[in-house]
Amino acid sequence: MIKFLDLKLINKRFENELKNEFDNFLGAGQYILGSQVECFEKEFANYCDTHFCIGVSSGLDALQLIFEAYKVLGLLNEGDEVIVPANTYIASILAISNTKLVPILIEPNIDTFNLDINKIELAITKKTKAILGVHLYGQLYDVDGLERIAKQHNLLLIEDAAQAHGAIYKDGRKAGNVSNAAAFSFYPTKNLGALGDAGAVTTDNKELAETIYKLRNYGRTSSYENGIKGYNCRLDELQAAFLRIKLKHLDVDNHKRRAIAKYYIEHIKTKNIILPLNKDINQHVFHLFVIRSKKRDELKDYLYKNGVETLIHYPLATHKQLAYKELGDFKFSVTEQLHEEVLSLPLNPVLKSKEIKKIVEVVNTY
Repeated sequence: MIKFLDLKLINKRFENELKNEFDNFLGAGQYILGSQVECFEKEFANYCDTHFCIGVSSGLDALQLIFEAYKVLGLLNEGDEVIVPANTYIASILAISNTKLVPILIEPNIDTFNLDINKIELAITKKTKAILGVHLYGQLYDVDGLERIAKQHNLLLIEDAAQAHGAIYKDGRKAGNVSNAAAFSFYPTKNLGALGDAGAVTTDNKELAETIYKLRNYGRTSSYENGIKGYNCRLDELQAAFLRIKLKHLDVDNHKRRAIAKYYIEHIKTKNIILPLNKDINQHVFHLFVIRSKKRDELKDYLYKNGVETLIHYPLATHKQLAYKELGDFKFSVTEQLHEEVLSLPLNPVLKSKEIKKIVEVVNTY
């Protein structure tokens, strides 16, 4: 069986370095907000070409702290509306509602899976204050389009870059640097994955960064002095050390992902499957390779019986979740269609050539 993702194999490549860093961590005696967090923040900011990176405890916390910081700075208030894709993972929408803002769900473009630019302006009201764009599955959203709309309507533009570490826009900017602020997840399955939960915020805005630094650590302005009401959302020192090791290999791994995706696109030949649309390979880091099929469940079963494990990202849209039953009356036909058709094929930097060829062969015999 070809696993969808083998995290043991992914991390075994760095086993000796990881063990050495653990020994260093254990011996240092500094376990919270030490030199490893500080160094990772500098290195990841440099990687994204932003002035600031704030390490936090998860991707969800990264998003929530951005919204909370903008509230502290008076640029957002409870009840303000935030535009967000209807087909994103629930964390994007939770970050909005958890901070007492109002998510306004917008349909995606069926081909790119990202926000449909043509549908955003129809949803803008006097209460709309921000757009949360999501680089879903690793492909950058329409950067020019969202920047134009945000500027025209004086809206904050925030990136959910949880799946897009290293994606590069045509002007050279990377994910994490095409908005006012961006949130990253380093969940173990991500292109840059920790060995536990972790996240970060990147921004060029000094005031925003300083506010998030405070918010992630109880709102502290100095030892035992708290200028604002904050949280405990700190990046773990050990995870920062592990991320520093893996960051050095991120571009090489992304190159491997693009090569596999290119092979899939060139060699999968069947009328029953719609391949992901990609106009610029550099704008996609293929966190996931997502195909579509009208007979998705049948295809999934067929692949499994023939030795290929797949996953569905995601089987149930947020507005259909019990947690958001208040959205149940809304109809999002494109989103619902995607959630019924999408299927993710294995794609990761440790896939062997023979496995990649077998995946294509099995798909083509369906």
